[in-house]
Amino acid sequence: MLWHKSIGSGPNLVLLHGWAFNSDTFQGLIDKYKETYRITIIDLPGHGRSADINGDIEDWCDEIIKYIPEHSILLGWSLGGLLATYIASKINLTKLILVAATPCLVNNETWHYGISSEIFNQFAINLKNDSTKSLKRFVSLQSKDKPQIQELYKSIQKYPASHSALNVGLEIIINSDLRDIYKKIQTPKISILGSLDTLVPVKIQSWYHSAGAKTTVIRSGHLPFLDEGFNL
Repeated sequence: MLWHKSIGSGPNLVLLHGWAFNSDTFQGLIDKYKETYRITIIDLPGHGRSADINGDIEDWCDEIIKYIPEHSILLGWSLGGLLATYIASKINLTKLILVAATPCLVNNETWHYGISSEIFNQFAINLKNDSTKSLKRFVSLQSKDKPQIQELYKSIQKYPASHSALNVGLEIIINSDLRDIYKKIQTPKISILGSLDTLVPVKIQSWYHSAGAKTTVIRSGHLPFLDEGFNL
């Protein structure tokens, strides 16, 4: 069972957070939009207050779908964006919003809008050797705002993701290439990017445009939804 909670009133808006984090990351967004939307937050499998779910992206998404109301706007950040893309190919949504997300995070021969597989594989090795140090490093990549980084790290310390969930999440990130799936999604698509993002380069904007998405760029790092200029 996944931990979930609904706040506010209005059209349904569901938020999916990123790898190693939990839904507390969205508190600022909730405060900003709870008078406009009925917001549902879900802790991903093995993250926050949710139980582990073994398997792959299909197993995770099958469980997440159970908590998504009909006619929802689905917003996914980072890993949550990968999951949201897969979910959007399975159920009817009002809108799909990807924030600092990509259908393929790791570069390959036909994709150069991500990070190198060598860097990602080294991160996975470091995580196994020293998870605390690796997670601190990962959090530091999200923002240049030190107080913001401290709050983020406090959040993942309060509700740490399980080692199993971290490993499954990494496998999903490494193995997922949802470019074709994303292109076929008929739901209205929006991509919101950070111009200073070191994980999802802003140059992916051109690909999203060609895939039928409306794109917006905010001067931020990997956390555009924490920026004052972020709007839905």
